[in-house]
Amino acid sequence: MGDEFSLLPALLFITFFFFYYYIQRCSCEKKSSRKPPTKISFFEMVKNKKRILEWTTELVLASPTNTITMPYTVITSNPKNIEHILMTNFHNYPKGDDFTAIFSELLGHGIINSDGDRWKLHRKAAGHEFNSKNLRTIILDKAHNEVADRLVPLLSKAAATGASLDLHDLLDRLAFDVIFQIVSEVDPAWLGYDKEENVDVVRFIHAYEVVMGAVNRRFNQPCFLWKLQRLLGIGSERRLKEEIGDVHEFAMKIVKQRKGRKPEELRSSGDFLSRCVLHGNSLDEFLRDIIINFVFAGWETTPTAMTWFFWLVSTRPEVEEWILDEIDSVRERHENPDGKLTLDELREMDYLHAVLSETLRLYPPVPLCLRRCAEDDMLPDGTLVKKGWRVIYNSYAMGMMESIWGEDCKEFKPERWLENGVFQPKSPYQFPVFNAGPRTCLGKETAYIQMKVFAANVIEKFSFDVAVKTEIEFVTTLNLKGGLLASVRRRSKGKEASDCLLVEVRSSLIMHSHPSKVDLQCRVPTAGIRAPCS
Repeated sequence: MGDEFSLLPALLFITFFFFYYYIQRCSCEKKSSRKPPTKISFFEMVKNKKRILEWTTELVLASPTNTITMPYTVITSNPKNIEHILMTNFHNYPKGDDFTAIFSELLGHGIINSDGDRWKLHRKAAGHEFNSKNLRTIILDKAHNEVADRLVPLLSKAAATGASLDLHDLLDRLAFDVIFQIVSEVDPAWLGYDKEENVDVVRFIHAYEVVMGAVNRRFNQPCFLWKLQRLLGIGSERRLKEEIGDVHEFAMKIVKQRKGRKPEELRSSGDFLSRCVLHGNSLDEFLRDIIINFVFAGWETTPTAMTWFFWLVSTRPEVEEWILDEIDSVRERHENPDGKLTLDELREMDYLHAVLSETLRLYPPVPLCLRRCAEDDMLPDGTLVKKGWRVIYNSYAMGMMESIWGEDCKEFKPERWLENGVFQPKSPYQFPVFNAGPRTCLGKETAYIQMKVFAANVIEKFSFDVAVKTEIEFVTTLNLKGGLLASVRRRSKGKEASDCLLVEVRSSLIMHSHPSKVDLQCRVPTAGIRAPCS
């Protein structure tokens, strides 16, 4: 529940759900005699609340239908069910009022936090821009420049001095700078920042983290508890109210500056916000919500994925060598030995694309995604879903399903994505990391562009010594617990420099020791569920 909860609210929580579950169960038994494939009691939920991701993954994988039911909740990893929820019967599974209420202060009525006509309006406004070549070029340039001008010097200094770096922290700052420049053209310069020169950025990030902490707690409380705290102005709700103003102020300042520009200035800028203003979206709150929603969607997910990528590659030398060979081959084919990689060159890196996809398969940044059932429904596998129930699809469990990936599903095998050396995508209902159906993530292609730029430019120049074993942690995203502390070695034209530094490890050691297997155990302090895609 969190350290700040007293005993009384905790008892109220358990009492409330016990009676609520008992009444609902009696009602359901009267209305329907059909039993769901696997049914879990409320008491089992309470017992396993600290390891909710691991526990539900075990249950889903053991279920004959890969679906389980809990009080007012269905969790599934069945591809047919996921297609039904995200595509076939899409309109019956919105985000829902509970979800939008939890994120209301932070995301407002933005694309992530809306349903129905309001969502369609945001989707239409954003869809055209994300499909434009101009935006992809801007993303490529911003990512290249951020890596070359800020990340590479930091890594070079660490290699020269023997300092250890937390790669996750660096990638987090890198991703924030890139996504903010893409959305608003504003450069926060958080990677290698000077606190005295970036007071507004520091204040925004601090406020954002406080607000996200309060939002995460809301996911792990019944609505009446956090709404009561909000009404009384106590606990984490008091902090949220105090800090949300700084988040909105930072975003609104950018909106005001952008609306003050002339049309020709907006056209020359090319960032997402400028193009929205240029196309007639002039409401301040609408534009503010655009900034916060897209920063929210792209900030935490990309560095999380790239941290897992660098850990996997750094503990598998053969994979690292194949990536280097592919980069060299592409550069040689395009006669571009040292310059910035182009979009066409990045697209030709099929093996790198496969490694990134295999990383996402085993470590999806958002492993649990939430929907709400609008009307009574029956899933393709026969599971009954009642009106108002939560429906969650578990993409983390899907990565370990033999029925989708074969007997070697727990192995890290990028080649499973390749056919004659060419990348072959999988069905989004078997690999729903970027969502699927009408709400498929608009930033899927641009996310791969960013990740390829980060990966190719760093691996060409550096290698890392990291922990072979580590522990996962799920709060809002699936992270490496404690970050990824590593020592850095500078490459010399594909060969590692001799100044090998000592390895320092921060993570706990609970993974199986074989470096090519993924035998995961996770400790989940909260049951936060996010759906960052639109």
